[in-house]
Amino acid sequence: MKLNPSIFKAYDVRGLYPSEINEEIAGEIARGFVTYLGAKEIGVSRDMRLSSPTLAAAFIEGALAQGCDVVDYGMMATDMLYFAVATDGLEGGAQITASHNPGEYNGIKMVRREALPLSGDAGLGEIRDMIAGAAIPPQAAQPGRKTARDVLGAYIDHIMSFIDPSIIRPFKVVADAGNGMAGLVAPKMFGRLPCEVIEMCYTPDGRFPNHEANPLIEENRAHIVQRVVQEKADIGIAWDGDADRCFFVDGTGEFVSGDFVTALLAEAFLLKHPQATIVYDLRASHAVRDVVEHYGGRALMNRVGHAFIKRRMRDEDAIFGGEVTGHYYFRENFYADNGFIPALLMLELMSKKQQSLADLLEPLRAKYFISGEINTKVASMTAVEEKLQAVARQYAGASITKLDGVSVEFPDWHFNVRPSNTEPLIRLNLEATTEEEMEKRRDEVLEIIRS
Repeated sequence: MKLNPSIFKAYDVRGLYPSEINEEIAGEIARGFVTYLGAKEIGVSRDMRLSSPTLAAAFIEGALAQGCDVVDYGMMATDMLYFAVATDGLEGGAQITASHNPGEYNGIKMVRREALPLSGDAGLGEIRDMIAGAAIPPQAAQPGRKTARDVLGAYIDHIMSFIDPSIIRPFKVVADAGNGMAGLVAPKMFGRLPCEVIEMCYTPDGRFPNHEANPLIEENRAHIVQRVVQEKADIGIAWDGDADRCFFVDGTGEFVSGDFVTALLAEAFLLKHPQATIVYDLRASHAVRDVVEHYGGRALMNRVGHAFIKRRMRDEDAIFGGEVTGHYYFRENFYADNGFIPALLMLELMSKKQQSLADLLEPLRAKYFISGEINTKVASMTAVEEKLQAVARQYAGASITKLDGVSVEFPDWHFNVRPSNTEPLIRLNLEATTEEEMEKRRDEVLEIIRS
C-alpha cells in the first residue's frame, strides 16, 4: 500500500480520492486509530460525498478487524458525531468528511473520549507512523460487533437547550445548507422556531450542484446574498459541507466576519452569564476583547487551532470560544465546535435586543476596520520564516508577541502574520481605527511580505 504522509494534516486526514485517500488507506487508518486509543468501542459517521459510503464501510471494517465494536451512525454532521461520542460514552469516533473542500476530496476527522480531537501534535502523527512502519498489531482473533444508532432527535434537543425558544421572534431567515449535512439538521431545528425559513440547497449531494460548500469564498455565498436582499430577509445563515461551521449575512446582504460573530456570541453568553470567560483567536478584531470587557467578562487571546482553543477553554473553564474562520466552541457542548448553536444564539440575541443583525453590527462596523484574512504564497516553508523575521525587524519599535506567527500592536492599528499549517502560505489579518488607515497599513505589510 502506497501511503502519502502529507494527507495527515494539522487537525485531520485529508486528500484527493482515490489517489491520496481510498478504501485501503481508510481501513489502515482505522486499525491505527483503534490501536492508538486502545479502544473497545468507537463511533463512525460520514458526510454526503460520493466516496464517503465506501470509505466509511472500509474504516468500519478496519476497526472491527482489530476487535473493536463500532456504532455506525450513518450520514450526519460532524458536530453530531462529537455529540454522539460524548453522550454515548464511546472511546473515540471518526467522521468521514473533507469538510469544505471540493467534491474530489475526502478525509477523516477523529476524536477520542469526550470528543477531544486528535491532531498533528497528538495522535495523527502516531497513526501515520504506525501505518508507514507496518507497526499495527495483527488483526484480532475475534472481530468486533457493529450496531447502528440514530441521534438526530437527541441532538436537536441538545442544541435547543442553549436558548429560550419561547422568545424567538418570527424572523425571515434564508438558510443555505450548501447541499451538505446542514440539510439534515436545519429543518428539524427551524421546525421548533416561529421563523419563516427560505431553504436553499437542502438536499445533501456530494456533487455540489449549486456551489461548493465553503461560504468563506465569496462566489460560494453569492446566491444567499442575492436571496437575502431579494426576500428582504432579516438574516442569512450558511453552513460548510460537514456543517460544523456556520456563517451569517445581514439583511443588507453584507457578509459578517467571524470576528464580529465571535463578539456578538460573546455578548449573548455574557447577558446570561456575567463575568464568564471567553477565549478568542489572536487574529481577531479588538471588537471581541472590547465587547467582552464591556459586559464584564474575561477575554483570553489564544493561538489559532481547534486543539489549542479547546485545551485553553478546559483549562480556564471558558463558556465560549471563537475563531475568525467560523469555528465556535461551547463549554456545554463538550468544549467542541458546533455549527447550529451559533445560529440559535444569534436569533435569540436579535430577539432579546429587538434589533436586526445589521443593527447589532452597526456599532462594531463603525469602530473596527478589518482586512479579513489575506493569503500570500511564497516559494518554500523556509521563505515563510524569513518573511516573518523581516516583518518583526521592520516593526521592532512596536509591541510584538510571537504566540503564533508574529503579532504587532500599535495604538491605532495591529496585525498578525502567521504561516499556514499545511503549505507555504503567509496569512495576514490586520485592523485599524479607520478604513483609510487599515488600507494603508494593509498595503504596507503586504509590500514587506511580497517584496
